[in-house]
Amino acid sequence: MASSKFNANIFLLQVSVIVLFALSSANAKGLSAKYYSKTCPSVEAIVKKTTTSFISRAPTLAAPLLRLHFHDCFVRGCDGSILVNSTKHNQAEKSALPNQFLRGYQVVDAAKAALEKKCPGVVSCADILALVARDAVSAIKGPHWAVPLGRRDGRISKASEALNTLPTPFDNITTLIQEFRDKGLSVKDMVVLSGGHTIGTGHCFTFTDRLYNFTGKGDTDPSMDPNYIAHLRKKCKPTDILPLAEMDPGSFKTFDSSYYTMVSKRRGLFESDAALLNNKETRAYVRLQASTHGSTFFRDFSKSMVKMGKIGVRTGKRGEIRKHCAVIN
Repeated sequence: MASSKFNANIFLLQVSVIVLFALSSANAKGLSAKYYSKTCPSVEAIVKKTTTSFISRAPTLAAPLLRLHFHDCFVRGCDGSILVNSTKHNQAEKSALPNQFLRGYQVVDAAKAALEKKCPGVVSCADILALVARDAVSAIKGPHWAVPLGRRDGRISKASEALNTLPTPFDNITTLIQEFRDKGLSVKDMVVLSGGHTIGTGHCFTFTDRLYNFTGKGDTDPSMDPNYIAHLRKKCKPTDILPLAEMDPGSFKTFDSSYYTMVSKRRGLFESDAALLNNKETRAYVRLQASTHGSTFFRDFSKSMVKMGKIGVRTGKRGEIRKHCAVIN
């Protein structure tokens, strides 16, 4: 009897996942790059002007802005829930440990304020975040892609969901593949989107175990180049938390394919980077981009970003258009 109940629950879970993906796909079809062509035709120009203004003064903002979009989409879909502030009665996604070091909210807020003056109550924060991420990448010599628009903002944001859903720097290849698959993304999408680590930095606490105490015996991670370990030890002591290390040393402010060269040389900063060499498909992609100087990376990244930007979107009458991105109406 217990076995029958277990099997029934598994079946219901599988059905729920299928229904969720069906609804997500149906909603994604409501997105269009020309969604605001009549209601706010200057939306992209306004967001680009705002974003490039910030990036020109602080190029290192590009990485966290890209990460904001990723963290938004992986929790409840691309609905702007990462932008919501916590209240006395609710700990929002911002408060979750994986999100506590995120930044760049002021760029989204500035773009929203400019759009509210031009087209009040029309453009969602979720769409603004998707555009800001694209424009931030383009501003530092990365690819440019057409962003399908028409997302509406979600009304729920919970720290617990972010903590339980987001991939971590410590994930192995099996976990990574499953986490992306759960969002409708392929193995290729996973290794392509990992290439976003070509920009930005990581806090010491996310990788110091690899340098000093990998298995709890005072050892180092055997999958990491010993020379790279020596280099990182100069930046991070065993108890360091806040100091930073570049994820792609030498070009962490420029969007390029050199991340894959680093990974291929066993110099990925996180365990999740090193994990890309532990699967036949992901390893082949890493080596292809490393050996061809990213021959297909920009094109692949653009496609995967569009695909990611459609995860669990709300369209039509679902959700809302927030007046302020940090506050649910």
